[in-house]
Formats: sequence, C-alpha cells, structure tokens
Amino acid sequence: MRRGAGPLLAAVVGGVAALGVVTLRWSALHWGATTEETRERLPGDEILPDPGLVATRAVTVEAPTEEVWRWVVQMGSDRGGFYSYDGLENLAGCHLHSADAVVDAWQHLEPGDLVRLHPRVALAVTAIEPGRSLVLHAGAAMPGDPSAAPYDFTWSFVLRRHPHRATRLIVRERFSYPHPWSPVLVEPVSAVSSLMSQKMLRGIRDRAERAAAA
Repeated sequence: MRRGAGPLLAAVVGGVAALGVVTLRWSALHWGATTEETRERLPGDEILPDPGLVATRAVTVEAPTEEVWRWVVQMGSDRGGFYSYDGLENLAGCHLHSADAVVDAWQHLEPGDLVRLHPRVALAVTAIEPGRSLVLHAGAAMPGDPSAAPYDFTWSFVLRRHPHRATRLIVRERFSYPHPWSPVLVEPVSAVSSLMSQKMLRGIRDRAERAAAA
C-alpha cells in the first residue's frame, strides 16, 4: 500500500459509515411516509413551532377511515393499549395489553382527557376531530410543573381517505428542547419510538383490516 493511502482509506470508510448512519436515522424517522407527507403541515404542528426533532411515519390501511379511527381513539395503557410490543412496554411498568377488539367504552375522547402511556405518565388530548385527527401533548397541558419536563412533545394521528375505501394513517412526533441537554435524552427516546411506532402502525393496520373483512 502506498504511503498516505491508509489515512485516505480510513477517511473514505469513515465517510461511508457516517452516511450510512444518517440514512438509517432518516429512514427510521420517516418510516412509510412519502416525501410530501414529511413536509406538509399537520394538526398539532402549531403547538411546537420550532421543534428540535420531527418524526413522520405512515401506513396504508385497507379499511375505511371510520374503522381505523375506532382503533386509534381507544389507545392508552389503561384502555386498548398501543398495539405494539406489549412485552417490552411492560418491562417499563406500563401494565398494558393491546386489545384485539373495539370496546365501546373507549370510543370517546375530548380535549383535556388524558391518554396514559404508563400508570404515572400521560399525554393530554389537545385537539380531536373524530374520524380525522387526534393531537396529544406532553408539556404545558400536563398537570404539574411543565418546566420540570426534559423536553416538550406532541403526538399527532391523522387519517385520510385513500383510493378504494382505504385509509392513509399518518403519525407525527415533534420534540422541542427546553434545555441544552434535552437532545441527549431525546435521541435514545426517538430510536426506541421508531421501533415501537412501526409495530403500532402495523398493529392498527392488521386489526382494522381484519375487522373490515369480517
């Protein structure tokens, strides 16, 4: 090997590795979403106008929007669960079980209601348009002192009619950083969220499609 080729090779390999990490991170933050969906304004975006991190994920469900909505609106650790990896979530003490049926008692939410992620952690319903969108917020809408939160967070679910009676379900997470060290916490959270959100979207899709077929 020629003198100087070693450092050059190392730089090339390092650059390729860095590009791979960036590409994987982008894919994780935008799983299933089109470029247009990642860029468009969705309900709830106005709550955090200058977020430090945004994740937009989506899935097409071969079922009418009203069927998909029934599974979205009943989410919560003390309700229908999150249709994700229950075992992993319960390791964190969530005590949830993802429902395989629609429960009438869980079909109503209104602004101010709490959707629990954990017995001691909840998001507040900030806005809801039945059958179309649900916006959850952890921050100023939460009971207690919002300044104690390590980051501000919104979670939006948007349903749109798709050709042939299908539904496009778009989910967006937005994080803002109230502290200089907030990104240190958000990055690991977003990595775990990517895994759980992909499973959640598939879980909603599969349940809604089975119900529609039945």
